[in-house]
Amino acid sequence: MTSRTAAMRAALPVPLAEPLEGWLDHLRAERDLSEHTVRAYAGDVVSLLDHLVRRGGSRVTDLDLPALRSWLALGRTRGDGRSTTARRAASARSFTAHLRRTGQTPDDVGLRLASPRPHHTLPDVLTADQARAVAEAPRPVAEDASPAEVAVGLRDALVVDLLYASGVRVGELVGLDLDDVDHGRRLLRVLGKGRKERSVPFGVPAERALRRWLDAGRPALARGDSGPALLLGVRGRRIDPREVRRVVHAATSAVPGAPDLGPHGLRHTAATHVLEGGADLRSVQELLGHASLATTQIYTHVTVERLRAVHASAHPRA
Repeated sequence: MTSRTAAMRAALPVPLAEPLEGWLDHLRAERDLSEHTVRAYAGDVVSLLDHLVRRGGSRVTDLDLPALRSWLALGRTRGDGRSTTARRAASARSFTAHLRRTGQTPDDVGLRLASPRPHHTLPDVLTADQARAVAEAPRPVAEDASPAEVAVGLRDALVVDLLYASGVRVGELVGLDLDDVDHGRRLLRVLGKGRKERSVPFGVPAERALRRWLDAGRPALARGDSGPALLLGVRGRRIDPREVRRVVHAATSAVPGAPDLGPHGLRHTAATHVLEGGADLRSVQELLGHASLATTQIYTHVTVERLRAVHASAHPRA
């Protein structure tokens, strides 16, 4: 939360501040949203309530549809894009629904709040050959490298292999513990958004990279306080997501012609390749841990666009 948002939140009158805090507690305790998501929701609704105060409102019963619409319109004049406007509208609707459900307002004024559909830009993905090159690229180690430096090379190879093999999110990857790996069935037990657990398969190359890391890599970095974390940083603690992003960017940018992707780009790539290989959309939804099939459907657009590009370059009458 920015300092400006924090100042607006602190300045809210009590009849607005208390319903806001109650809603945020609901998001944490009942909907089990991550703190990052709660902060994003809070920023949107603090802005809304500040706008309400500037219009002369002082309590949640003063919140009406014209106030909601003028708040969104103000954001558009300040440069909010379609995606931001859609997110802010969703935050407002969640807040007004909670107010009605808890009896703080007689009606849910957000029910009729329309918002633009966000533009879904197609993500960059690697081709199958590029993905193979990224995963199999040698990671040179100096002859006089220390055991820790050798271990980091094994870890980095595993990071890239597992992200592409499984399509997990970076947060899910860094959260893996040793006992989250089922070696016999080659499955990862992943704790996803909303603390929803799912099992994600990975392939033989990733299993080989995992074995090398566990046999010769992790022991060189592990310390007394390493705990059960599967992936470790150079100081022996659980690896930081920023380090994972650095590793993936370095690996993808080293392959000629490949887009410079981060961990989410490997997730997009994995989903696209699985779908192109014949998997049905429901299976891809389960693999990625998407709550809604609509989120997964972007990958059908990715594969169609790739097919169109191939057709345009290869068909003599394209």
